[in-house]
Order: sequence, then C-alpha cells, then structure tokens
Amino acid sequence: MRYEGVLTKMSTELKETVQYYLIFESDFLNVNQILDKKISINFLRYQCLNCGLEKKIFRQGFCYDCFTSIPQAGDWIMNPELSKAHLDEEDRDLEYEKKVQLKPHIVYLANSSNLKVGVTRKTQIPTRWIDQGAHEAIEIVEVPNRYLAGITEVALKGHVADKTNWRKMLTNDIEDVDLVAEREKIKHLIPEEAKEYFIENNKETEIHFPVIEFPKKVKTLNLGKNPFYEGILKGIKGQYLLFHDGTVFNVRGHEGFVVDLNVM
Repeated sequence: MRYEGVLTKMSTELKETVQYYLIFESDFLNVNQILDKKISINFLRYQCLNCGLEKKIFRQGFCYDCFTSIPQAGDWIMNPELSKAHLDEEDRDLEYEKKVQLKPHIVYLANSSNLKVGVTRKTQIPTRWIDQGAHEAIEIVEVPNRYLAGITEVALKGHVADKTNWRKMLTNDIEDVDLVAEREKIKHLIPEEAKEYFIENNKETEIHFPVIEFPKKVKTLNLGKNPFYEGILKGIKGQYLLFHDGTVFNVRGHEGFVVDLNVM
C-alpha cells in the first residue's frame, strides 16, 4: 500500500485505545492497522500548509513568510496570556482572533512524563491531551476566552511544569498521579478573575495508546537531514510513530513535508 501527500498532524479518536489517522488529500490511513508492519517514509519536497508553495518549512507547517504574517501563527497561540481580542485589539487579523480567542477555553492538568499544566480550546478536549501523549488528564477551569486561560496558566506554572519530557513519555517512564488531589493543591493559585470558573467534582480522563513495545532509548528521525527511513512500526503515542529500532518520528514536527509512505 502506497500513500503520497503532505503530512499534517494525525487525527485521533478517543476509544478504548486511541485511534490514529493520517489524512492525505485524496486518501487516509488508519495507522493502528499497520502496527507490526514494515513501512518506509521517503521525503519528497516541502509544501507550506498555508500558501501551498514549495518553500522550506519554518515552523508549524508554514514557510517563513506565512509564519511571520498569518494570524494562525501569532504569538498568542503559544502564549495565550498575550491574547487581546477580548479588548477588541488586533494582533494580525482581529476577525480571526475573535473567532478563536473568544471561545471557551480549558486550563488542565495532564500527566504524560510528569505533571504539567496546559491550555486549549474546549473543542480540543481530549485531542490536545492525546497529542501530548498524556495517559491521564483533568480539567481545572473552563473560562470564556483565551486571555483568562493564559493568565491562569501563568499563575499555575510557577508551581507545576508546563513542558513535557518527551523522551520519558516515549519510553513510558511514567508514574500515575492523583490528579484530583493535585488540582486541589493548586486551586488557591487561580487568579481572582478566573476563580468563578473552577470546575467542581470532575474526574480524570484515562487514555490508552496503541503500543506493542516501547523503546528503551529513543533516536529521532529528522526527514530534513535523513530523507528516507524504513522500519517496523511498534507503537503510536502523542504525535509520534515508534519503531522497532528505537527510532521515533514526530509527525506533527514534519507538517508541510510531502512524503511517499509505503506499507509492506
């Protein structure tokens, strides 16, 4: 089976085991169905996810010109506390920013390698947790805009990490945490403006990933440096494909790469 197209992050479904899909322009692949099969990945060229031109990808699947100009890559994406749409202030495109920023957002605790705090739009739950490789997660507050979520995250990340140790996550070097208890410990740190949005009495969500075998050590595949790879797929976690020889491939990190994927 051969598939050719531009990579975007895998689509997911939260089932008993997470289901993963690679979506191409005229086809799709349920990646779970090729576990334990040999696959090859051949990098053909770049294609910016915004302008569609064959230009080197700079970040997030966009070429440099698009990344530095389009609203989908504004600073408030990575730093939600910089959101200004609630003040009617434009960053790059106020109409787009209002559409995204003035929607319900969740601040959450997730455990993928360690306890971390994060922010996402409500519509991205549980997708965001799956993408981070979290095996358990819980919501803290549901606020009406991205700014409130951002300042809440800033207040909490002085006491809880906001980064994932991806190597530990991929080798399954994890421990379970009582997320309800951890949430109670930091409840008093929520800023006054967001305290009323605290979610009472909710339970943690558990997530199970389709992995036959975790690598003991990981080595990353970078198609920009090594344009061809072949190996046996042993698992999928977060946005990573895990192979028999310890090679891990970050699909999201290769958005905008056009590849030829062959399943043998």
